[in-house]
Amino acid sequence: MGSEGITQECSKKVANPGTATILALGKAFPHQLVMQDYLVDGYFRDTNCDDPVLKQKLTRLCKTTTVKTRYVVMSEEILKKYPELAVEGLPTVKQRLDICNDAVTRMAVEASQACIKNWGRPISDITHLVYVSSSEARLPGGDLYLARGLGLSPEIQRVMLYFMGCSGGVAGLRVAKDIAENNPGSRVLLATSETTIIGFKPPSSKRPYDLVGVALFGDGAGAMIIGSDPVLGNEKPLFELHTAIQEFLPETEKTIDGRLTEEGISFKLARELPQIIEDNIEGFCEKLIKVVGFPDKEYNKMFWAVHPGGPAILNRMEKRLELSPEKLNASRRALMDYGNASSNTIVYVLEYMLEESLKIKRENQGDNEWGLILAFGPGITFEGILARNLTV
Repeated sequence: MGSEGITQECSKKVANPGTATILALGKAFPHQLVMQDYLVDGYFRDTNCDDPVLKQKLTRLCKTTTVKTRYVVMSEEILKKYPELAVEGLPTVKQRLDICNDAVTRMAVEASQACIKNWGRPISDITHLVYVSSSEARLPGGDLYLARGLGLSPEIQRVMLYFMGCSGGVAGLRVAKDIAENNPGSRVLLATSETTIIGFKPPSSKRPYDLVGVALFGDGAGAMIIGSDPVLGNEKPLFELHTAIQEFLPETEKTIDGRLTEEGISFKLARELPQIIEDNIEGFCEKLIKVVGFPDKEYNKMFWAVHPGGPAILNRMEKRLELSPEKLNASRRALMDYGNASSNTIVYVLEYMLEESLKIKRENQGDNEWGLILAFGPGITFEGILARNLTV
């Protein structure tokens, strides 16, 4: 598996005392890189399926997702060891969890190590751990195995968030913000780790919606260090986390429906999901924006770090909020390079956001100091954080 720390620029702005900041980012991936152009043939070969209708449908979906590359844990070696994963109807949840529990821990350790290296302070300075995943299930949970894998103190304060889906990364960031601001001097490691093996299935005409996941989702891990009152000279804050809110939309709990069964996790995504997000996004964002007194609808003066659930969601948001095309560049780049990697993806978006912000600054298009970090998950749940970019 490969990991990366994300190069930081020196902070240009000063964080407000007592307010949580993101101090470092890190990421990691399994070694298996999948090119979208070759996915269809490989998937149908691996699952011994020759249904031309389903193959044609997946080919169309792969083109519409805008994904170009993804990393996955699934490999020929795994399928040789567990051929039952590619067979319809067999009880394989034990095998899946055996693979997933190990894989997500290894990726989380690597992403965290990259993040800590980029942070620059000793690992012993970490006081709290927030761990997020929708790809494993065990007792004790992945938070303990991550702490052990990193060599963290047995006295580390741990929080675990399971099965929050695509909103898990921003939910974890909200929890880490609360911990950091209520425990002066604390440093919180937030780690997310996901793999699609938990839901890998052969194509079936009875489950055409499964093909959306095949065309869209990827694997990997992400990590952040969060703390307030950065130590001058030792820490370089990237984003200040000003205000965080969460909201669920009543009567939409079946829109994103996931069940852990004997065959692994099964997901159903309703067609109306992008429309529901479009109908509710502006009101949700206004609750955050009004905190700093921005004039109404000046959305293009802000940065937008949005979890890319899929191109339809990004397109609907862009249309409803009348965003300039470049405003969602970071989200579209993350989707193109990594697919929808569930809770991890917001880390990849924030990395690209730093690059995009510096580009905008160099081109004298303003500094986009304020912006929103957003994600949408089962519930339907909206997660949002009003943030300041401290690097521009």
